[in-house]
Amino acid sequence: MGEVMVEEYPFVHVVTTVPSPIQEVVPKPQEDWLPVSDSRKEVPSPQEGWLPITESRKGGAFTSAFHLLASGIGIQAFLLPVAFSKLGWFWGIACLLLAFAWQLYTKWLLVQLHEPGPGTRYSRYLHLSVVAFGPKLGKLLALFPVMYLSGGTCVMLINYGGGSMELLFRTVCGDSSCIANKLTGAEWFMVFTCLAIIVAQLPNLNSMAGVSLLGAATAISYCTFLWILSITKGRPAGVSYSPPEAESRMARIGEVLTAIGMIALAFRGHNVVLEIQGTMPSNPKHPSQEPMWRGVIVSCSITAACLFPLAIAGYWAYGNRIPANGGLLSAFSEFHGQNTKKLVMRMIYLLIVVNSLCSYQIYAMPVFDNLEFRYISKKNKPCSRWVRAAIRVFFGGLTTFIAVAVSFLGSLGPLIGGIALPLTLAYPCFMWIAIKKPRQYGAMWYLNLGLGCSGIILSVLLVAAAVWKIVDKGIDASFFNTHLSPLLKPPQS
Repeated sequence: MGEVMVEEYPFVHVVTTVPSPIQEVVPKPQEDWLPVSDSRKEVPSPQEGWLPITESRKGGAFTSAFHLLASGIGIQAFLLPVAFSKLGWFWGIACLLLAFAWQLYTKWLLVQLHEPGPGTRYSRYLHLSVVAFGPKLGKLLALFPVMYLSGGTCVMLINYGGGSMELLFRTVCGDSSCIANKLTGAEWFMVFTCLAIIVAQLPNLNSMAGVSLLGAATAISYCTFLWILSITKGRPAGVSYSPPEAESRMARIGEVLTAIGMIALAFRGHNVVLEIQGTMPSNPKHPSQEPMWRGVIVSCSITAACLFPLAIAGYWAYGNRIPANGGLLSAFSEFHGQNTKKLVMRMIYLLIVVNSLCSYQIYAMPVFDNLEFRYISKKNKPCSRWVRAAIRVFFGGLTTFIAVAVSFLGSLGPLIGGIALPLTLAYPCFMWIAIKKPRQYGAMWYLNLGLGCSGIILSVLLVAAAVWKIVDKGIDASFFNTHLSPLLKPPQS
């Protein structure tokens, strides 16, 4: 006779026999597992302590709020007044409220799915997708959105951060001799990346809490500065709140869908929610859901306090005169840049630079984690300090090369963002149905099925609108020709 111990893993069941006078079935709790190229393989639990996401589990509600704010508020919020100019007051506010409630609900789903059962933790979005949808379909659905929202966001942060450094230099050093010796756009990108790589030498995600706090504070600051300054400076002449006349009915539909996409994509960070929760301790009496949800509530409350005034005040100040291809910062620079103290503009640009540096760390962490996993899988030992540094230098160099070579990547943002949108609005709903298995035809079943299908439909419509806009107006696809993002671009002199 022997005791039969059943070790349940996400993809296999392993049965071992242990000598015992009593025969019983004892389930062994699951630990974190990380999917790899062959999803039938799993990472043994001890190796979780070698990876940067789960190396330190000393996080709490406050640190999670810092991480969520640093990853959730960004320069994409400057597009909200542009979306309002296409939708008008009523539909703009209604869509913003709906998007906020929808993304808050899907964050709640992810927080609950992090620990769907006793002893089970999924600390990576891709792993949860594989568990919910199966090895092939899970990777097919989530791999590109997760990688784009990590690596692609880092590329855009280099563009925003490097561009803001260039504008900061222009405002600080305005004489002709200084301008003559200025760096090129590509060189500013490299300067920004060097700073980002230095900060990235912190060992794990939990150790980035102070960096995230700084990123959250700077994001809140520049959002608040901009909407307050836009109100106090007054409205320029000729401001109207009537949506602009479109060339055709199809053009109008495209503008509306693009505006809805701007609002939906203003809320980001779902691809790192599970990773952030993975930095927290958990036990049956005190599961990680409780502090994580408190962190989500705090972060989302502050995010709403930043984004809603930014959208409403920005639209009130500039109406349909806000640049269609720019945003709130470019509108403020155009209409009030000349009568605003240089110190104020320097402060705004500096805040954007610091926020971009801090956000870069959060979005790069899943890539660092994956690259280190591949190393420890082959070597069966943790990364040394030099290997870890080399991995982060490699990733920084790769993202800088892409930022320089494909500087027009921001023009493809609506297209790629539409493809990745289900990761935020749809997949969590389907994951809940697949893993939690709510009662069929019950309230939760209908709610998640309806929201999931709506998210997929919205994604398809946004991609179609982005493709139509590219075909109709084209894009400036010039390689290795760095230029400022339209969100930062000051008025042409």
